[in-house]
Amino acid sequence: MDEYKQLPQEETDEAAETRRPGADLYEWLQMFLGCVVAAVVLFNCVARLTRVDGGSMDNTLEDGEIMLIWSLGYTPAQGDIVVLNKTPVLLPGWPEPRAIVKRVIATGGQTVDIDYSQSAVYVDGQLLDEPYLPEEMYLPFASTMQQTHWEVPEGSIFVMGDNRNNSTDSRDNQLGTIDTGYVLGKAVLALWPMDRFGTV
Repeated sequence: MDEYKQLPQEETDEAAETRRPGADLYEWLQMFLGCVVAAVVLFNCVARLTRVDGGSMDNTLEDGEIMLIWSLGYTPAQGDIVVLNKTPVLLPGWPEPRAIVKRVIATGGQTVDIDYSQSAVYVDGQLLDEPYLPEEMYLPFASTMQQTHWEVPEGSIFVMGDNRNNSTDSRDNQLGTIDTGYVLGKAVLALWPMDRFGTV
């Protein structure tokens, strides 16, 4: 039976010394670049970070809050909080199109009716239970937000902010229903500030 033979210390030292100069640096660079590529793929195709801009989702989400949103394989569903980008219109006061955070109220093929006198939203004739609303919903003053009935086209969603009295959303006929192609993903986790950390 062959016996295991250990190389003399001198030979192992010589082998280490024959490594090409900069080999360790090259390996570190490979690992670093691999991490960068993985991060780019992760935060562009799978999940990403975004910041809440404005108070339209109070008190569910607060202005400046940082969230993790999930994108990979996501299909919008009623009740989800989603982030929308590349909005098809430029609303008053917006210097450029921007990402907005809203709640999905209805999806393609559904109808939405709002009874402001009862502060009630109906989807396909069924009253929504919305315990997340901070206050009663009043009829907006804006002339572009007087409509009370919508039919959501296939491939689109109807969205509203939880802070209904301070939200530009699908009720405004300048924005209307949103093509699902503008959905960046679903908000799944609040990350910052720490006292807000938790699932959305």
